Amino acid sequence: MTLADLLEKFDLKKGERSLYEQAFIHRSYINENPRTKLHHNERLEFLGDAVLELSVTEFLYKKFPERNEGDLTAYRSALVNAVTIGSVAESLLLNDLMMLSKGEAKDVTKARQSILADAFEAFLGAVYLNEGYDVAKRVVSVTIMTKTDEVIEKGLYKDAKSFVQEKAQELYSVTPSYSLIDQMGPDHDKRFVIAISFGEQQIALGEGKSKQEAETNAAKNALVKKGWVKA
Repeated sequence: MTLADLLEKFDLKKGERSLYEQAFIHRSYINENPRTKLHHNERLEFLGDAVLELSVTEFLYKKFPERNEGDLTAYRSALVNAVTIGSVAESLLLNDLMMLSKGEAKDVTKARQSILADAFEAFLGAVYLNEGYDVAKRVVSVTIMTKTDEVIEKGLYKDAKSFVQEKAQELYSVTPSYSLIDQMGPDHDKRFVIAISFGEQQIALGEGKSKQEAETNAAKNALVKKGWVKA
């Protein structure tokens, strides 16, 4: 996948190409290559995150006129989390476009999925600046929003921590506990690994950019491991 391929895929022809290039520059690359003319993608990610949330909110509001705001919020959360966005980014082969430090380039763990999710949001920010909201919304509709039915059918919108607690108490008469296993990375890009346990038995691990995100991912992994939701 080249940048030209990506732009052609979404029929993007306007604006500054440099914005699209910047969307795939990770901070770590700038640290190793300080003379790079373009900046890293974090400002574009900030913008793209807002565009994504508005686009998804508008789509869900129109698609499910009978659902209340609580349901819509749960659907949206499942669609805009790092796991969903990261899987979309992977399917688009955005990894081929990433400019990373040598260390980050070697890391193929779940941390890469988070980096790709951030890059997708940055790309969306670039689309918004170059082509406007309607085009950015179109990109969201043919990528993220295609996951809507899957999210609902598999129950991926449910609060994972509450759901796993209900099941653990119902079937094992225990309340899940969470413990910090590891943390890695610089302060500006910290990653946490959390374990979820039922009593003395460790069930699953979760990783995230915050302890809360890592706990949620650990709960999701536990639900899958126990067969309470489909992978």
